[in-house]
Amino acid sequence: MRLPMILIALLGLVPAACGHLPGGAPVTRDVIREAGAPVPDLAVYPVTRAFLPTVAQWPVTGQHERLGWIGASAGARHQLIQPGDRLNIRIWDSSDNSLLTSPEQKDIQLADMQVAANGTVYLPYVGKITVRGMTPDLAREEVQRAMEAIIPSAQVQLSMTEGRYNSVDLVGGVAAPGSYPMPDRNYSVLSLIAAGGGVRTDLNNPQIRLMRGNAIYGTSVEALLDRPALDTRLTGGDRVFVEEDTRIFLSFGAAGQEAQHRFTRDHVSAMDAISIMGGLQDSKADPKGLLILREYPPEAVSAGVRGPRQSRVVFTVDLTTADGLFSARKFEINAGDLLVATESPIKNALTISNIVGNIFGVFSRGANLVN
Repeated sequence: MRLPMILIALLGLVPAACGHLPGGAPVTRDVIREAGAPVPDLAVYPVTRAFLPTVAQWPVTGQHERLGWIGASAGARHQLIQPGDRLNIRIWDSSDNSLLTSPEQKDIQLADMQVAANGTVYLPYVGKITVRGMTPDLAREEVQRAMEAIIPSAQVQLSMTEGRYNSVDLVGGVAAPGSYPMPDRNYSVLSLIAAGGGVRTDLNNPQIRLMRGNAIYGTSVEALLDRPALDTRLTGGDRVFVEEDTRIFLSFGAAGQEAQHRFTRDHVSAMDAISIMGGLQDSKADPKGLLILREYPPEAVSAGVRGPRQSRVVFTVDLTTADGLFSARKFEINAGDLLVATESPIKNALTISNIVGNIFGVFSRGANLVN
C-alpha cells in the first residue's frame, strides 16, 4: 500500500509544479494578461482585414531615415566647360612667317591647359578667353575667332578633360568606387552606378545616398528600379554611396531563429518576417499566437484611427484562419518590432502527460522489483 499512496501524493504535486513548465517561449495568455487589468499598461489588437485600414494610418515607429529625394529631370545632351576642366588646344597655321609655328612645323599643341576659377583660359598673343559654360564646340569657335585676329589662316582643334565640377564621386557600395567624369548633363544616378560595376551583391536591401553640397538625399535601389522617375540627374561635385539597410526587427520564442533580422526590402509584411526568421517551430509554436510587440511614442497615443489606446501595443496574428493569413500579408512590420512566436498550451499538457507517464513507469518497475 505504500507505493500507491506515494504515487497519489506525487501526482497531487504535478499540477502545482507544472504551473510554469520549462520552455523557451511564453504562452499568449501570459503576454497579454496585462491588457485586462483595471489600469491596462498595453493595448491588444487582432490583425484582421477590418483592422488593417486603421493601423495603416498610425505613425511609423522605430529607426527610419526621413530623407527626401530629387526626381528625374532633363538636362543638356552635351558637356559644358567648368573651372578645373583641362583643355587640349591644337592650332594649325600654314603661313611661312607664323607667330606660333616654324617653317618645318605647321601646328602647335597647347596641352593640359586648366580652366581658371573665373572660367578663363590663357592663349599666347591673345590673352584670356572666357570659356566657362560653353560646349567644347563653342569654345573652339571662340578660340579660333580670337586667333584669327593675329593669324588669319589659323585653324583650331579643341578637346576637353573633365575636372572636379564636371565629375561625380562614387564613394562605396559598388564594385569599382572612384571619381567618374560626366559625359553630358543627363548623367543620372543609375548611369553612375552602372559605370561603377553595379551594386555589391552582399548588401541587404541596398540604400542610395546622394550628397549635394550640405544636403543629403536618400532612397533605395528597389524604389529606384521600380520608378524611373526617381533616377535623378547628377550635377558636378555630387557624391553618391550605397549602403545596407540598417533597420532590424527581432524574433523570440518558438520561432525558427531567435535573432535580430535585417529588412530585406523596403516594406516587410508580417508574413515576410515569418519567412525571414525561419518560420515557426512545428513541435512547439502556437499558430494562433503570433504576437507583434511595438512601442509608440507618447504623442502618438490616440484611441481610434489616429493612434493606439496605449503606448505599448501587442498585435495578435491567427495563422489558422484565411483572414489571419491574408491580413498577415498586408500588415507592415516596423523597425524595432519584436515578433514573439508563443508556445502552444497543448505542449504543456503533453509535458504533464509525459511526467505522469514517467512516474507510473518508475513505480511500476519499483513494484516489480519488490515482488
